[in-house]
Amino acid sequence: MTGRLSLALPGLMLAVAAPLHAAAPVRLITDISQNRIDIVYTFKGAELLVFGAIQYPRGAVPDERPGLAIVVRGPAEPITLRKKARVAGIWINTDSVRFETAPGFYAVATSAPIKTLVDERNASIWEIGVDYLQLSPTTGDAGEIGTFTHGLVDLRRRSGLWSEQEGRIGITQNILYQARIAIPSAVPVGAYTAEIYLIRHGRVIARAATPITIDKSGFERWVYVAAQDHGLVYGVAAVALALLAGWLAGLIVRRT
Repeated sequence: MTGRLSLALPGLMLAVAAPLHAAAPVRLITDISQNRIDIVYTFKGAELLVFGAIQYPRGAVPDERPGLAIVVRGPAEPITLRKKARVAGIWINTDSVRFETAPGFYAVATSAPIKTLVDERNASIWEIGVDYLQLSPTTGDAGEIGTFTHGLVDLRRRSGLWSEQEGRIGITQNILYQARIAIPSAVPVGAYTAEIYLIRHGRVIARAATPITIDKSGFERWVYVAAQDHGLVYGVAAVALALLAGWLAGLIVRRT
């Protein structure tokens, strides 16, 4: 009896362990070219390289090309958009909509067109694509919100702060991936994240994220900190400097 149990138990252990091993998840291993971007007076923008590898269970690489999305986003901030209209010959603000969670920077690169890569539910959950950003409008009716949302997207796109690069992720042997994200000169400072999504049949099956810091450096940082922490002193100093510059300019003109 004891001999039968000792033979049966290893088989039972193998039977239980096999499904657990088969269910091992796919993992994303990722890195970026720089975790910090410093803004100085000569800053004209930067390029961020996001790269990594897909780690498959037991090293079984599928023949199917993987679906990937890389999202780099900056600090969310409330923003109020206003519409001007001419009333009695004077341009005044007539309508406005406030968005509570508009990202200061948003860029997405994908391995295929967003509409064919991910279903609407997953795109909305993970905010993959400009059309799926959760901007949280707090004022206005549905028609106004739609109009103002379109205007906000257009403004951010034209400034380079929001962008989509569909089909721009390079994939090698269905394992290695990379994408380059352009960071414009007008990018706001703050905490950023680079988020990588592995997508299969329209669903996100794996995710990885890494932090990025964009901050001012040198004289620009001193001015920024002074303006934020010592607003009154900074304002007085700015006015005094402007008056001094005007007086010196007038003095030079009179002497010439």
